[in-house]
Amino acid sequence: MATPKREKKGGGRDKKPDKVEVKECPECGSKCLVRDYDKAEIFCADCGLVIAENIVDMGPEWRAFDSEQMSRRARVGAPLTYRIHDKGLSTLTNWGSTAQGGGQYKLKKWQQRTHIANTSERSFIFALSEIDRMASALKLPVNIREAASMLYRKAMSKHLIRGRSIEGITSAILYITCRQYGVPRTLEEIREVSRVGQKEISRAYRFLLRELDIKISPASPIDFVPRFCSMLGLSGDIRAKAIEIIKKASEKELTNGRGPIGIAAAAIYIAAILNGEHRTQKDVSDVTGVTEVTIRNRYKELSEQLDIEVLL
Repeated sequence: MATPKREKKGGGRDKKPDKVEVKECPECGSKCLVRDYDKAEIFCADCGLVIAENIVDMGPEWRAFDSEQMSRRARVGAPLTYRIHDKGLSTLTNWGSTAQGGGQYKLKKWQQRTHIANTSERSFIFALSEIDRMASALKLPVNIREAASMLYRKAMSKHLIRGRSIEGITSAILYITCRQYGVPRTLEEIREVSRVGQKEISRAYRFLLRELDIKISPASPIDFVPRFCSMLGLSGDIRAKAIEIIKKASEKELTNGRGPIGIAAAAIYIAAILNGEHRTQKDVSDVTGVTEVTIRNRYKELSEQLDIEVLL
């Protein structure tokens, strides 16, 4: 038999909904609370105390009695994303019929004409597409693309884009985002997928750091080791050994004033030889983008200063 409900003292039907989430009955301490959306009440199933009134049902306005009916009636849309200029809030029309006289074709045509308001919006759309294109070429995850798009919006809100190369700004923003999120990509890798040269990217990079007051700590050689080892087809033992070498070098301040990629390349080269999975300096150079001369110099420094005997 259902427990009879009791009205809360001093309560009335005109009382405003309680904004605090109720987790237990204030009278008996029971956690068996029932939400009766038909009567817009929350009451205790043990003592029957009406705890809250005029509650709002935040669920859908329709009802479903099985999974098939629920999937048929549910209405969802794409989540908000900063990678689209309007954050994905606009309604997209499919092409449907490709015939020139088709009604669907005309609808899509007019949508394209009204979708972009002015030149600034066109430039904004182009910039976001550039970020997405380069991130895709670099195989970057979605969170990096979202963060880069947000950073571009921030730069645009501060009027830092006008008069500057969009390709240079987007390339620099992607480079900054990768550094911030610990997914480092070398400047050479950014340049390979960009439409501008490395000098333009470097200039935009310094400009954005200064104007947006972004503080980025120097890249650590350890950050590059996992990806380079994977690209060289090396095992996890070599990865761990290379990281160990870099840590010892850092303790002796051998990494100061040295490029992090060069240190990482030399450590991987040494670790591969020590573990019997030898890779030539040219192999390491092709993957890391560091010259063979640099790898050879860093390799000699590390092996001599850390007393590592390397048998070629």
